Amino acid sequence: MMSRMRMKQGLFLLIAMMCITLLSSALVFAAEEKEKKDTRPERGIAVYSEFSTVSVAKGETVRMDLTLENKGRADETIDVTISTVPKGWKATMKGGSFLVAGMYVTNGKSRNLSLNLEPEKSLGPGTYTFQFDAQTADAKFKSTHKLTVNVQERTPGSDDIQITTSYPVLRGQTDAKFEFSLEVMNKSESDRTFNLAAVGPEKWEINFKPAYEAKQISSLRMKAGQSQTVAVEVSPAREAKSGDYPVMVRISSGEQKAEAKLMVVLTGIFKLDAGTPTGILSLETMVGKPAIVSLFVKNTGSAVNRNVSFSSFKPENWEVKFNPEKIEALEPNALKQVEVTITPAKEALVGDYSVGLMVDGEKGSSKTVEIRTTVRASTAWGWIGIGIILFVIAGLCGLFIWLGRR
Repeated sequence: MMSRMRMKQGLFLLIAMMCITLLSSALVFAAEEKEKKDTRPERGIAVYSEFSTVSVAKGETVRMDLTLENKGRADETIDVTISTVPKGWKATMKGGSFLVAGMYVTNGKSRNLSLNLEPEKSLGPGTYTFQFDAQTADAKFKSTHKLTVNVQERTPGSDDIQITTSYPVLRGQTDAKFEFSLEVMNKSESDRTFNLAAVGPEKWEINFKPAYEAKQISSLRMKAGQSQTVAVEVSPAREAKSGDYPVMVRISSGEQKAEAKLMVVLTGIFKLDAGTPTGILSLETMVGKPAIVSLFVKNTGSAVNRNVSFSSFKPENWEVKFNPEKIEALEPNALKQVEVTITPAKEALVGDYSVGLMVDGEKGSSKTVEIRTTVRASTAWGWIGIGIILFVIAGLCGLFIWLGRR
């Protein structure tokens, strides 16, 4: 009887544990699902065009998608207007065959409008900026986007080749590689081979590559009406200084050609070096006594390095001070000397210790110098020890003499 009751209790306990486990898993899953859903804001919208900057020939109409995106968790009616239309242009937005000024967009989704920018025949070359303003029905959430259209003079056959880029200007350090993305379109009625060429600053390396591929190309074959993405990889010369550098890309097929002007903005290289003037990375000191080591800091980059700071990695209760505590600005190839005072803890034991001196500048430029610090006992304690030894010897001698007399 007792055995049956124990079996029933055990079975009941097993079922209860299974229920608790399943319930816990369900609660965790529900919490995770809720957390996933809560990552989006309650409300939010965005408006943007397919490209931010395009270059077209004089008299050519610009056609692309204008996207209305609902970033929130609530459905929205998004109103959109073209608030800035340069003189000499006609701008329209269509959904299907209708002129549209607003759309209903469900949460987390986006919808596209067909944007049509038509210039007057007399419109001359220049840079024209369009602005698009979107807002929710209650006007509590707004978004703005600008589209720049560069109109260029027509060249013979330029109508058959079109080049567009979303990011014609890239910025970075001199030792970086810059990769532009160009959309090349064959607008002619026949298949063609297009030659790729570029002109940049002296000693710069410029290569063409297919999108998402590593191989280099000098031409590409496209069918009529087809477009293809080409990557332009630009590597600045090592000695290039900070500044703006234009790169002209030319795509041609026979006598027909099209050009795109790209721009690389160099900020220079941020790099620091540090060490001791003598090259010796060791130091001797005594317990609780300060010792001074000279440290040089040199800007080995090509850009001015500002707000260079110092820090240290040291044993517990040690003290490390820098004079000066910070360098406001360090010109390229400039060198400054810093005095570092290292004071061991009063309770430090005799022996060798490692002290790291860190120099930190802009854009991740840094240098660490490791100093091996040897702590020795004070000479006073040495003399005291010698005195104690002499005292003990004298005492022993006196004891032997006294015992000898007895």
